[in-house]
Amino acid sequence: MTAPNPFDQQKAIPGVKHIVAISSGKGGVGKSTVAANLALALSRKHKVGLLDADIYGPSIPRMMGCLNQKPGITPEQRLLPVERHGIKIMSLGFLVEEGSAVVWRGPMLFKAMDQFLRDVNWGELDYLLVDLPPGTGDVQLSLAQKVPVAGAVVVSTPQNISLIDVKKAIDMFQRVNIRILGLVENMAYYIHPASREKMPLFPKGELPQYLKEKSISKLGELPFHPQVGMASEAGIPLVQSHPDSDEAQEFIRIADELDKILM
Repeated sequence: MTAPNPFDQQKAIPGVKHIVAISSGKGGVGKSTVAANLALALSRKHKVGLLDADIYGPSIPRMMGCLNQKPGITPEQRLLPVERHGIKIMSLGFLVEEGSAVVWRGPMLFKAMDQFLRDVNWGELDYLLVDLPPGTGDVQLSLAQKVPVAGAVVVSTPQNISLIDVKKAIDMFQRVNIRILGLVENMAYYIHPASREKMPLFPKGELPQYLKEKSISKLGELPFHPQVGMASEAGIPLVQSHPDSDEAQEFIRIADELDKILM
């Protein structure tokens, strides 16, 4: 008797057109910053939701400036996402006190993901961006099994130490038949304030060669700029706080590129 294929159990979320995973494989490369700003960039033209699936380290509530808000509950006992900057947001960070450790095993992670996908009243959305935790574990597999994912955006910094984990993330998505929409190279360079010269922050690794070999497009390059982090720390991501800045315009260009691919 053939064992059932867990990926045959996928069910779409009513009203949600495109589910896009934002992944990195490695922590500390700015994945959540990219997710928050892409959500805002897409919301210029579309209805957008943002699911913070980083169960152990939820950062979206702070980045989006809604840390102290709580989701509502419908008469049918479904969660209502918090709305901020025109984005519908759900995160474990709304339900657990900041600084409290989440000590859960795999089955509890599966259950949490199921609730975030099925028991949240997302309403009508063109895009639901899912900010995944680092790695290739239970949360990623749970997402792939439960819902049809339109594709994944992978975030990396330029150096090989980041590429090692990016390769694993891409391999995982390919194994579960999730399309790689492209890669965002974050902190690709630093613009010297006086000369405006592009200066590398990290040694350039083998990322361009790897993307060429895998036929994966680079969606964009984001420079390092202190105001990107400062805006997220203040709870008003750069696309919202400084929409005309070069960095915000690059987020918007990347969002438009995603739009061309998926819409």
